[in-house]
Amino acid sequence: MFCSYGQNDSKAVQPFEIGDIVEIHSSILDESRILNIYLPNGYKTDSINKLYPVIYLLDGSKDEDFIHISGLVQFGSFSWINMIPESIVVGIANTDRKRDFTAPTTDKEHLEAFPTTGGSEKFISFIENELQPYIDNNYRTTSTKTIIGQSLGGLLTTEILFTKPNLFNNYLIVSPSLWWKDEYLLDANPELIQTDFKDVKNIFVAVGGDEDKIMIREAQSLFNLIQKSKNNSLNTNFEIFENQNHGDILHIAAYKGLKVIFNE
Repeated sequence: MFCSYGQNDSKAVQPFEIGDIVEIHSSILDESRILNIYLPNGYKTDSINKLYPVIYLLDGSKDEDFIHISGLVQFGSFSWINMIPESIVVGIANTDRKRDFTAPTTDKEHLEAFPTTGGSEKFISFIENELQPYIDNNYRTTSTKTIIGQSLGGLLTTEILFTKPNLFNNYLIVSPSLWWKDEYLLDANPELIQTDFKDVKNIFVAVGGDEDKIMIREAQSLFNLIQKSKNNSLNTNFEIFENQNHGDILHIAAYKGLKVIFNE
């Protein structure tokens, strides 16, 4: 026995939706940007008084990391798992990640490989002054904000942590490309080290054991630099995932990082 459906049978074929796809125009970036937004299962039927933390995901296109990270967040928030609270995920789709995730450099090799480089300050301003207000104004959010970034995204996440630490409560930094600009961030004396925050900052730094030795050293150095802070409001964790490489580390690191961050 089998079932046969015609192509136009609307009862048999329906869209599978997990949230919203939103296009917003950024005056700061002078372009439109696509946001992929995962909403918890009961978001649209829950009380208007129920609010949700927000997880911001760099490299958040549907053909990048949005789908598997949203699935992880859904799984972690199931009542029988109870690893993290039900959360909104905002995936920021890329237009030019080499531009948006890097600070200006004079390195000739980098300029040749990254000809549009140097837009991180503008992109951070976009996050602070346009993206976060848009999400808070249009969705039911708490004040708890998390950012996840890997590779160049990890570089940008580190820059935000060092220059605008109050933009997020939680920082999940995976295999950050700290080699950029001769490791300038590792030579910094960031505000993070000096400022005594009222709110706790949870920081999870991860790298794969099968990655380039430079990446491992830099991730360890980042953790050590943050550890120098006398700020009692910083909870910092570091983990090397021995069997992971630069291509496959994000999912397992995000799972562990979210578990650690939300159980601090």
